Amino acid sequence: MAAKLKIGFVFDDSLDKPDGVQQYVLTMGGWLASQGHNVHYLVGETKRADIPKMHSLSRNVKVRFNQNRMAMPLPARIGPIRELLAREQFDVLHVQVPYSPAMAARVIKSAGDKTAVVGMFHVAPHSGLVSMANRALGMWVRGTLKRFDAMMATSAPAAAFAKQTFGIDAQVVSLPIAIAPFASAKPFPQYKTGLHVLFLGRLVERKGCQYLLRAVAAARNAGTWPQNADVTICGGGPLEADLKAYVSENGLQNIVTFTGYISEADKPRYIASADVVVYPSTGGESFGIVLLEAMAGCRGLLLAGNNPGYASVLADHPDALFDPQDTTALANKIVDALAHPAKRQAARTWQTTYVQEFSTDKIGARTLAVFEQALHKRRR
Repeated sequence: MAAKLKIGFVFDDSLDKPDGVQQYVLTMGGWLASQGHNVHYLVGETKRADIPKMHSLSRNVKVRFNQNRMAMPLPARIGPIRELLAREQFDVLHVQVPYSPAMAARVIKSAGDKTAVVGMFHVAPHSGLVSMANRALGMWVRGTLKRFDAMMATSAPAAAFAKQTFGIDAQVVSLPIAIAPFASAKPFPQYKTGLHVLFLGRLVERKGCQYLLRAVAAARNAGTWPQNADVTICGGGPLEADLKAYVSENGLQNIVTFTGYISEADKPRYIASADVVVYPSTGGESFGIVLLEAMAGCRGLLLAGNNPGYASVLADHPDALFDPQDTTALANKIVDALAHPAKRQAARTWQTTYVQEFSTDKIGARTLAVFEQALHKRRR
């Protein structure tokens, strides 16, 4: 039996919100703990009290990056970091990359000689500005990059971006999903009849909710939108007022409902209530954990914007991809899916089979193998 490891997840941001990297840290950390490993979280300012062995090492300030909200750490004190690492003697520090010189880099610099440092690169670019910012950050943390014993990336596009901006080689190890909560979720009672289209995500430009609404308006204006079909928009963000105004101006109030932010507990039930789940993101996605959630739980089919991160997940199923800005084509895809129950059932069959490849057991085992190889290399 392999030795149990003491593993520290290192993440500059807060664990208070349920964004993609946070989900990865908590899902993978939870799986490792379930396998008997001793898991700690070395993170930025976090107020949650329900996470065991969490060490909040810095105060954070809110910033926007890659059309996303994130918390950037203020300089963390070196003394408490060194005391923590000396006391815990971690076998592996698992660093979420890109990372800040103000916190994670200080943890890396303080790591003992016998501690393996393993990264996970999470970013794909949405614009030239994002690429420039990551190149600058890569130069800033270049000294600590040499300390890594292994680097993973969430997808091939993320690995290419890691090479382009940080000059590092990364092996692709996909993000995991806890399938059971989605596969076992029950629809909300109000969604048991009729047909339902779902968007779930932040209401920011790159997530593309505006393109979904334009497609719905186009189908309604063309007379092809089914009378028993509606659209639910789950999430909030800076575009919420504009999107609601568009719905009102185009007479879509009887079709489109906004729920605002929803809880993580309710998310599987909204997905289970959907006949078609639409994620029209235009870019900036390094992977597509939301796609896996939809595959695991929706009663119909998934449609996703054809950006590199989402395409890396759906490479074997290109029919599920679309150009978000081609409103007519998107409208036709949604209407066709709503009109053909057999097509939705066929999609559900392959989706529920395919998503098993990303289960916590399979991805966790691959990740643990990388940890063990890095630790062997470090201590050899």
